[in-house]
Amino acid sequence: MKYKSIFISDIHLGTRFSKAKVLLNFLKHNNCEELFLVGDIVDGWAIKRKLIWPQSHSDVIQRILKKAKKGTKVTFITGNHDEFLRPFVPLLLGNSLNITNDLEYMGINGKKYYVTHGDFFDSITMTKKWLAVLGDYGYDLLLHLNAILNFIRKTIGIKKYWSLSKYIKDSVKSSVSFINDFETVLSNHAKNKGYDGIICGHIHKAEIRDINKIEYLNCGDWVESCTAIVETFDGEFMIINWLEKDTTNENSNK
Repeated sequence: MKYKSIFISDIHLGTRFSKAKVLLNFLKHNNCEELFLVGDIVDGWAIKRKLIWPQSHSDVIQRILKKAKKGTKVTFITGNHDEFLRPFVPLLLGNSLNITNDLEYMGINGKKYYVTHGDFFDSITMTKKWLAVLGDYGYDLLLHLNAILNFIRKTIGIKKYWSLSKYIKDSVKSSVSFINDFETVLSNHAKNKGYDGIICGHIHKAEIRDINKIEYLNCGDWVESCTAIVETFDGEFMIINWLEKDTTNENSNK
């Protein structure tokens, strides 16, 4: 498919849980005039702990660079996990690759969107980084448990994938409260700055909805959900869930 713009975030290259092969399949079958990488593309936090870098992770970067070389305008918006790039921004590499912390995007629908990874609006990440790092360890543990639980489920004949981490995110009161607060803070910021909408990532929960008359769009992630926000040439924004369409049937973490 060809879209005006594609927004993807939270690929977390450099971790064993990045669905790099699924993303490669997505990039192969979908093209756009503008590609936005909305933060946490390379996981510098995880790389500091242990370097995990299979060929598929290099292939993702090569595929993105190839798209830029062929004329796709690529914008890399830094996130907290790839914050090592922030001292160098804004950075323009050639005519088609730009690295920045945030930007303003004008949609075909005439609406103005603020694009940011979102960690600047996360009080824990910004004021208690040690707690955010601890939470990152906890998330990794949940992803390990996901793999074990789904192996057991398949062994006893339950084929449908189930995510413990997603269940906690969607069901535990404190987690739901954090997500709601995050979405509200971002939407209020966009409203106060005169934007019509906000496009972000960070919390690994794909979403398109109105919050206080602001259009809130979250790209999701490529660790579990494998989702992207796309803008059609008719000016419509949609969530693409590539796990439902992926022809590789690839469920590995490499």
